[in-house]
Amino acid sequence: MNFLIGFLIAAAVGLTGIGGGSFTVPALMLIVGLTAGEAVGTAFLFAGVLRLIAAPFYLFGKQIHSRYLWLLLQGAVPGLLVGIWALRLLNRDAGNPLVIVLLGVLLATSSSITFIRRVQNPSFAGKNHRWLPWLALPIGVESGFSSAGAGALGTVLLLNYSEMTPAQVVGTDILFGLVLAVIGSAFHWTFGSINSPVLVELLVGGIPGVVAGCLLARRVPAHKLKTVVATIAIFAGLQLVWTGSRALIAASRATPPAKVAAKITDQSRIGHPR
Repeated sequence: MNFLIGFLIAAAVGLTGIGGGSFTVPALMLIVGLTAGEAVGTAFLFAGVLRLIAAPFYLFGKQIHSRYLWLLLQGAVPGLLVGIWALRLLNRDAGNPLVIVLLGVLLATSSSITFIRRVQNPSFAGKNHRWLPWLALPIGVESGFSSAGAGALGTVLLLNYSEMTPAQVVGTDILFGLVLAVIGSAFHWTFGSINSPVLVELLVGGIPGVVAGCLLARRVPAHKLKTVVATIAIFAGLQLVWTGSRALIAASRATPPAKVAAKITDQSRIGHPR
């Protein structure tokens, strides 16, 4: 199952640049059974390896917009460090359910813009390039918290508010996500939150999957590629909403340990009166 999960997610990453965290984290938690912390750390490193393999395909094809990539990284890298630092300072597990739900709603909603031409503005990034670091800052912060869907938000932004072709958007996002994944993986590795056996199994299926996705991207026409990217982004958003909602419902149904202890104490008093 891990081989199949790795292949399918990697194919989506190679084709659209989306899926490294959006699909991997929920799959590792729900199907594989990892904890939230292990799922995020493993997804970070898995996504980093996939993008490292995919990057040369887009670099050699000259499908990277270096200026926009640099502007996005100026905001996202500091945001990523802030997100990871805040996560450890608060002593909380990565993959907070409420954050996942909000991200999923934002991702699904923003991706729908791709199908509404009236609200698209391809000249926005060119005329307002100084805003890109500030728009990328919260993307980096969220990536530090959950590793899920952050890169997809950058894809949606560039897809609808820049003059780049869909292939350039995918290539730029892959390199953008690669930098974030490398930095995030380094921190999670030091925290010990990476499941190595699961990671190896994912990569066995993921390496051929990402190569297949990159090769397929070259044969998909630009307008169809844009539709595919937007559709997968919407699906990723809905997946995050579903995963986060399930976690919130499960948490609400769980009985707090303090109440359990109090109940046991009361029963012991009733059964053993003084």
